[in-house]
Amino acid sequence: MKLNSSALRRWSRTLHRDLSYFFAGMVLIYALSGIAMNHRDTFNPNYSVSQTRLALPAPLPEREAFSRADAEALLERAGVGEGYVKHYFPDGHTLKIFLEGGSSLVADTRSGEAVVERLTRRPVWSALTKLHYNPGSWWTAFADIFGGGLILITLTGLVIVKGPKGLRGRGGVELAAGILLPLLFLLI
Repeated sequence: MKLNSSALRRWSRTLHRDLSYFFAGMVLIYALSGIAMNHRDTFNPNYSVSQTRLALPAPLPEREAFSRADAEALLERAGVGEGYVKHYFPDGHTLKIFLEGGSSLVADTRSGEAVVERLTRRPVWSALTKLHYNPGSWWTAFADIFGGGLILITLTGLVIVKGPKGLRGRGGVELAAGILLPLLFLLI
């Protein structure tokens, strides 16, 4: 059976449309999480960070006399509900207490000034970036199928339109520009 250009375009249009519908969700996941990950210096897609300033009774016990029990009592007085993980003194007058979930309390032992930094997981954004980073072998298989689907969507898209707007006209110029632009970024 010989496939003429009209039949190839018709077949390509059908495959292009069906694969585009099927993979639209994946395209959005990768696009949104990719944009968020590109701006990690100004936006943390996994966690929201909030800070609360506190005034603790000063002076706090010094490094040599400070124990886990002191840290837990201090957290209770400060109204911090996250559990104690560990503590240390980065310098002679600064206490840092690590809390469950990645939060922390940092206090000046002389003045009692403290900051509680809380990390809260962003439910949607963290899930999207987890998928972008590949959470397991089952996802690897699906992502590979998705990659193959994108190749087919691209190849079928190249032959759908004929004439001056197709690959031999404006479409060809746009294709060349789309290939050259990433290559220029690699060279710069």
